[in-house]
Amino acid sequence: MKITQVEIFDIHCPKRPQWNPVFVRIYTDNGLTGVGEAGLAYDLGHSAAAAMIKEIAEAMLIGFNPMQTELLWTRMLRESFWGLGGGPVLYSAMSAIDTALWDIKGKALELPVYQLLGGKVNDKLRTYASQLQFDWDTQVNKLLKPEDYGRAAEKAIADGYDAVKIDPIVYDLEGNSYFDRTKLFTKPEMRLFRERLQAIRDAVGEDGDIIFESHSLMGTASAIQMGEIIEDIGCMYYEEPVNYLNSAIHKKVSDRVNVPIAGGERLYHRWDIRPYLEDQSIDVLQPDVGLCGGFTEAKKVCDYADVYDIRIQAHVCGGPVATAASLHLETAIPNFLIHEHHTYAIKDWNRELCLQDPQPVDGFFQVTEVPGIGIELNDAVVKRSPHVVVK
Repeated sequence: MKITQVEIFDIHCPKRPQWNPVFVRIYTDNGLTGVGEAGLAYDLGHSAAAAMIKEIAEAMLIGFNPMQTELLWTRMLRESFWGLGGGPVLYSAMSAIDTALWDIKGKALELPVYQLLGGKVNDKLRTYASQLQFDWDTQVNKLLKPEDYGRAAEKAIADGYDAVKIDPIVYDLEGNSYFDRTKLFTKPEMRLFRERLQAIRDAVGEDGDIIFESHSLMGTASAIQMGEIIEDIGCMYYEEPVNYLNSAIHKKVSDRVNVPIAGGERLYHRWDIRPYLEDQSIDVLQPDVGLCGGFTEAKKVCDYADVYDIRIQAHVCGGPVATAASLHLETAIPNFLIHEHHTYAIKDWNRELCLQDPQPVDGFFQVTEVPGIGIELNDAVVKRSPHVVVK
């Protein structure tokens, strides 16, 4: 079996212009195809990822045997030159390609991908409603008042979830966005953040779980300052309190805050995660299948984390292909904790991108039993967006 053609889609969603999933579809000479997704659907980088997939396709894919995933991953790592230093653009491209090859491999062997990763460990995947600062509704709404946060949580609970995630620090009461929260918070700011979290706690009750999301906005001192509120509210874990540019600052926060620390969506391979595992500064690792090298690397990362008794919650913020891939990974690993379902994943402009529409039932996912990863692009929608073909 040989690869004959590669399609790359840089998706434009007219209803949400700042949302740009990047898909790849790989064709073979026996008629099988596979799809993958690069994990740069939001903020900057999507077009760079699409261009990088094209470069790799031209250099390495045409004529290659798609069953040899380990060999191709090693080639992309070393022959790209930049793979040995790397970053999100290259690794998201590698991830999309690798995911598509595993999709082909599953179809060729007539097995769902989770079976190729070791078989089913987790039958039902507990799922949380993610990023409630954008609301939990058909539209994206910027939430500002504490009572709005409470209402968003009530909507998620009504949909069957018993866990939610929120970033209560990115907006002030006037709706201004803050991507630098490294300064110490003022008392009015701390009071606002506490009131937002308390409104969510009141909505989900004592038994509901709240994940505190920080997007690495804080500095070490402000992250420690915030820890008191997070402990008082009883959050399940504290996600990305600080950035990854210096692993020592994660250690300082984890030593000072008595809540499990989560992170990992901007760590791209097993070498990146090593210092966080060895100093035990992350308790919940959040690898993204679309960023950390696809299934080939993500499974290794999860196994490596298990050596240190670290739980896994795959980071999922992308199109339906990203959701489908993550479900296969999480089904097959013993250290799975919980699955992330982003508020964008319930929007029509995201759900229409594929023929299948993976959604949880009563707060739980179950992986498909279809060979491969069980999802196909909706050509009637994706071909409206910029796309290129490599032969």
